Amino acid sequence: MLYQRTRNKFDPQSKQPFKLSRSKLELFLECPRCFYLDRRLGVNKPPGFPFTLNSAVDALLKKEFDIHRAKGQPHPLMKHYKIKAVPFTHDDLNKWRENFVGVQHHHLKTNLIIFGAIDDVWINDKDELMVVDYKATSTSSSISLDDEYRQVFKRQMEIYQWLLRRNNHQVSDTGYFVYCNGRRDKQAFDSKLEFDVEIISYQGSDKWVEQTILDAHACLKSDDLPEPDADCDYCNYRRAVKEVIKNFK
Repeated sequence: MLYQRTRNKFDPQSKQPFKLSRSKLELFLECPRCFYLDRRLGVNKPPGFPFTLNSAVDALLKKEFDIHRAKGQPHPLMKHYKIKAVPFTHDDLNKWRENFVGVQHHHLKTNLIIFGAIDDVWINDKDELMVVDYKATSTSSSISLDDEYRQVFKRQMEIYQWLLRRNNHQVSDTGYFVYCNGRRDKQAFDSKLEFDVEIISYQGSDKWVEQTILDAHACLKSDDLPEPDADCDYCNYRRAVKEVIKNFK
């Protein structure tokens, strides 16, 4: 069945480490019931559509910054924003970027392996690593990290900072979002899409990550189905469908 699987389910009796991605931790924060259904009972949420244009932008940005990484020099954007750093060189960078691999940490208290794939890492003049996340959008409004749906992006960066610290790296609280905003003000498409690119800094704090891991693990070990989040669209949809079917004549 498309939405039900038998593999990669948490077994409370198993002594083997269980891998839990950054996105699944985010799912726990969004709705404990959906998280439990997914990781404990093996019922997936319906998959979203792939953001192939965003993936293309990510791939090209990585190639572009890698050119300057190989030369040990800052990207012109970093100079423009007066960021005293260069792209970081590390033997494991490609692993850190790889989906389903990423930066990993074995959390011994819970026996969970927490992991997440990063876009880029820079190193500043204090020898601190700075997490960098590439984002692509198209909006006529100014980009603000205060928008409600972008709070997920902040937590995403903070988990990466936490993971790098757990791998014995000195990490700055300051991270950067490289935002590519597709322009809509051109007279024609002409087989190309042009972007305005800006760098937005963010002061992260990973203090919430440890407790969230403990809470997610307690949720997985429980034999009781958690209550759904009141704002969860999936749970509200399931509830509405169940009620309609019940009263259907």
